[in-house]
Amino acid sequence: MRKITWNLPNMLSLLRVFLAPLVLIFLTFKFTYPVYKVEELDILVTYGDVLAGAVFILAALTDAADGYIARKKGMVTNLGKFIDPVADKILVMAALISLVELQRVPAWIAVVILSRDLIVTGVRMVAAAEGVVIAASRGGKIKTVFQIVAISFLIFNLPFGLQIMWVAMGLTVWSGMDYLVKGKKLFTD
Repeated sequence: MRKITWNLPNMLSLLRVFLAPLVLIFLTFKFTYPVYKVEELDILVTYGDVLAGAVFILAALTDAADGYIARKKGMVTNLGKFIDPVADKILVMAALISLVELQRVPAWIAVVILSRDLIVTGVRMVAAAEGVVIAASRGGKIKTVFQIVAISFLIFNLPFGLQIMWVAMGLTVWSGMDYLVKGKKLFTD
């Protein structure tokens, strides 16, 4: 019987899973007290926004760290291959759903982004069943950076957050199409 490998990259990914609900809690619970120094700049940011943003950025940093450490130190495991993308999706879903509830991002944008993630996960599952590995693409990595920046801007209620989210959504659709093109042979019998 094989045992689960609890190495640092896997623990960082698991930490991201546990941080995602905190983002949701801090954003959606009514910590309505504004941060006054920021309010003077005519930007309404609450203490809940600050806490959610700090946790979201910490979680995003664990995403960068776990992959780097796993590859650099040769700590890539099957658990890591599973938990890392799942943790990423849980974090993004928690943040986007919260931002929709706060009316900072339209629901349809969240649906497009989450649908792409489900489609790519499905393509990867079919590929894995066929013994094919579809690695993360450069476009997917760029998409992730833009999503993190856009979500961070929206959490902190900063100007241009929605515009950055539009760019992130465009990159999300584009990278999703890239995965579909790479996986199209999987769906032809």
